[in-house]
Amino acid sequence: MTRPPRVATVLARLEQAYGPRPWKVGGRPLDSLIGTILSQHTNDRNSGAAMDRLKERFPSWDAAADARLPQIAAAIRVAGLHRQKARTIRQVLRQIREERGTADLDFLRRQPTDEVKAYLLALPGVGPKTAACVLLFCLKRPVLPVDTHVHRVTRRLGLIGPKTSAARAHDDLAAIVPQDRVYAFHVLIIQHGREVCHARRPNHADCCLRDVCPSADGGAPT
Repeated sequence: MTRPPRVATVLARLEQAYGPRPWKVGGRPLDSLIGTILSQHTNDRNSGAAMDRLKERFPSWDAAADARLPQIAAAIRVAGLHRQKARTIRQVLRQIREERGTADLDFLRRQPTDEVKAYLLALPGVGPKTAACVLLFCLKRPVLPVDTHVHRVTRRLGLIGPKTSAARAHDDLAAIVPQDRVYAFHVLIIQHGREVCHARRPNHADCCLRDVCPSADGGAPT
């Protein structure tokens, strides 16, 4: 059986196939958090449209915190699971305001990464992936989000164990991916998962990692 490749090899192959991915950050922490909640179980276009409508409907996050659930749900309907997401968003906004006096997370920019992570994980409905997205994409912290693509592809490559859960994978991958390469690793693995390493029928013929992948042609967990 093919041995699992080194992270450096995976990154080199993916960058050759898809191009380099310099670290891009932007936005405000609370916007990033709400946007990540909206992105769950939908595509970027729908979550982006829901975010735009939410901000059009409410002049501030404090106003959204005071809104009725049906009002929030109607604004974000396009993102799917709109009632569930509306409940989570309002709970998050109200808890932040209760603790901070206003619905704002800009104070997180000044906090150590571990404290930011702990604060986010204490919010209703916020799990490791959501917290990691805020840290990586908004605050430029080397914390790797593990979504379905990252979980699937890294399992197939043997970078994590075949039975490793997505929650555990956050820690396992953090131990092997260099901090300055976390962003590139994350976005490149996702692109590879979307374009080649599909969930049901991975395209081994066009895979730039085929010769170093233990799961090529059915040799490891799918």
